[in-house]
This record gives sequence, structure tokens and C-alpha cells, in this order.
Amino acid sequence: MAKDSGLSKQLSLLDSTAIIIGSMIGSGIFIVSAEIATKVETPGMLILAWVVTGIITILGALSYGELAAAMPKAGGQYIYLKEAFGPLYGFLYGWTLFTVIQTGTIAAVAVAFAKFTGVFMPEISGENILFQIGPVNISSQQLLAISIIILLSIYNYREVKAGALLQNIFTVTKVAALLLLVVLGLYFGYQGIGSIENFSPLFPDVITLTTIGIFGAAMTGSLFSADAWNNITYTAGEVKNPQRNLPLSLLLGTSTVIILYLLANFAYIYVLPIEQIQNAENGRVATLMMNTVLGDKGRFFMAAMIMISTFGCLNGIILTAARVYYAMAKDGLFFKKAGSLNKNHVPANSLTMQCIWACILCFSGTYNDLLNYIMFAVMIFYVLTISGLFVLRIRRPEMERPYKAFGYPLIPAVYIILAALVTLNMLIYQTNFSLYGLIIILLGIPVYFIFKKTSKNLQ
Repeated sequence: MAKDSGLSKQLSLLDSTAIIIGSMIGSGIFIVSAEIATKVETPGMLILAWVVTGIITILGALSYGELAAAMPKAGGQYIYLKEAFGPLYGFLYGWTLFTVIQTGTIAAVAVAFAKFTGVFMPEISGENILFQIGPVNISSQQLLAISIIILLSIYNYREVKAGALLQNIFTVTKVAALLLLVVLGLYFGYQGIGSIENFSPLFPDVITLTTIGIFGAAMTGSLFSADAWNNITYTAGEVKNPQRNLPLSLLLGTSTVIILYLLANFAYIYVLPIEQIQNAENGRVATLMMNTVLGDKGRFFMAAMIMISTFGCLNGIILTAARVYYAMAKDGLFFKKAGSLNKNHVPANSLTMQCIWACILCFSGTYNDLLNYIMFAVMIFYVLTISGLFVLRIRRPEMERPYKAFGYPLIPAVYIILAALVTLNMLIYQTNFSLYGLIIILLGIPVYFIFKKTSKNLQ
């Protein structure tokens, strides 16, 4: 299959793995355990939510590697869906990615960065309104969030290696900081602050279908925190030796993050009884744990750590997704200007469009709702993408497959079943969010035909 000739192959295995780890670890691991604990109620079920999330994520990565190695082109999931099911399916993924999934994540992570900057600079606050644009109040928190999105978007106009270098630095820093959080929690917990009794009772006395349903709904937070593992495939056209490095980086990156997430949750429970985790202020479990073991200094440690984590996460998700819109534009399914590269062989126009929409979502203040709406859609697209493995094995048996999915057909089939069950559970227990997500996807259908018609008229 033809490669992208305009993009420059500069990303090594280390770069690719760092992009995965850095994009996955944002602010979720420090917050969502409180909401999960509130729903599942026992320590064992909280840990199990992260274990099941890890299994789903790693199984997905193992299966995804075949698609990545077989089609090492810019665009990743957009390309896989297009090749397996047709251009409409690829477009609907790209449309949803642009309207909410990636841009909404960028907005939410940028606001998280600004919010924790406020720990050191109290004037950075959602209540500190600087000016108005019509009916919209602009706070210092929103202004900083928008500024950091613009700054990183412009930074990534440089050659992809520059963005990867920044990603490597922040990924190493955040992994070290997360490990330090785990070590401090376990160390001080062992010194008497924590208790092994916090793990008891491990599970509910009776587990019913309702318990399982609530457990599945609770996993929305952990799944979102473990998402973005596929982002490296968006930049596949810029990865050296992609047939080897893409599958390997997917396995190394996802496994590293899931292990860190599990260790962090063990530390939380060892130091804090489940009731304290459930009632952590604004869900800030990690901050509560560090306050418990270090006193007031723990609050500043966590604020600095989350700023580092969210900054690195922002760089990764800003850098990667722009390549999807570039690939769509090359197919005539996005704004034409997004399909051009600057002198550094980077889709700068695509980065700019992504930046503008993410900034608008910061102004709207509704990005967290949008992310809830779209998690259902994210899971649908994952199920479809891994199903594409089977479709392409049948339709395109001649396709070169340098890496074949581990455990095929069993492992991909298990992933599809697990992910489909989680998706169905979301539809049952989070109906409104799921239906809104579905509406956003379906709104892309008329847009697809508009782009298709416009593209045909320009030919």
C-alpha cells in the first residue's frame, strides 16, 4: 500500500511509546476513582473496574497492531474503518473525532491544567471573570486554557520530531511523578497512616445483575482515563519501521499505563477508606491521599504533578489527531486546506482548525457533557474497528500483514464481545448520554454527502 510521500518519517519506537503513554495519562487517574467508588461501593469492585479496563485496552491494542502494521498511513482509525466498511464509516469516525472526541478532550484537559495552575496562582480561577463577549463570560481560567492550546498548536507547526521530543520529556516526568505518588502512598501507608483493613469488605455480599450493570456504567470513567492509546496510529505515516514499531509501541504503551493505574488505585485504597475516596472534594482522590501523607505540601505536589501530566497529554493529543483531518482532506472529505503540509512536512492548517474548534469548546463550558455523550460513540467505533480485522481478512486476503493479531481469532473476538457488552451497558444505564452521542455521529451523515458533493464539483 502506498505511503504518504509528503510526511517525514522521524518517530522512533521510543517516540511512539511516549506518545501513547503521554496521551493516555491526563488528569483522569487522579480524579475518576471517586466517581467509580461511589457507584461500585467496595474496594474490590473499584480495583476490578480498572482491571477490566486494562484487559479491554490491552486486548484492543494487541488486535489493533495488525491494522496499524498493514496500513501504516496517516489517519489511523479513519483509514481502517474506510478500508473495512467504506468511506462513510471512516468519515463518521473522523467527524466525531473532530467535533467532540479529540477537541472536547483537548478543551477539558486544558481547563484541568488551568484549574490546577490556580493552586499556585489564585487569580487563575473560573470565578475570576475578565471580560464578556456578548452573553459569554470569559474567566482567567478559560483564557489560560485557550492560551495553552494555541501555544502547543503553534509549537507543533515545527517538524514532528520537535513535538515528539517535548512529549518524551513530559512523559518521562509524569511517569516518574506517578510512580512517586504510588511509592509515597504505599510507604506512608505502611508507616501507619494506611491500613490493609481498607480493602475489607472486598466485594459486596450479593452480586446481582443490577450490580453488574452499575459496575459496567462505572467503567465509563476508567475507560476514558485509559483512552487515547490509539493516537499513535494517526501519525503512522511519520513512524520509522511502522510494521514493527506500531504494534510494539501499542503493547508497551498500554501495558505501562495500566500497571501504573492499578498501582495508583492500590495506593489510594491503602491510605484512604472507601468512604473517603467516595467523598473526596471534587473527586480529587490523589490530592486527598497526598494531603493525608504529606499534609498541606501534598496539595502543591499534586497540583504540580497534574499540571505536568495535563501539559504532556495536551501536546500528545494536539500533535496526533491533526493527521486524521489531513488524511480526510486528502480524500476530499474535509476542508481542502487541511490536506496541505507546511515547510516542516506538518499539517499546520489541520492543527489550526483543530485549535480553533477546541478553543470554542473551552468558551462553551459544555465540553465535559460532550465527553460523556461521546464515550458511547468511542466504544462503538472501537468495536467496529476491531471487527474490521475479520472483514479485511475475508475481503483482502492478499493484504500484506507484517504483524498478525496475537491470538487471532480468539483475542479480537473476546475484545469485541467485552467492548460490545460495555457499550450496551452504557446504552441501558446511561441512556441520555449514549443517545446524544449517537445523535452527534448521525449528524455527520448529511455532512459526509455535502463534502462528497463539493469534492466531486471541484474535480
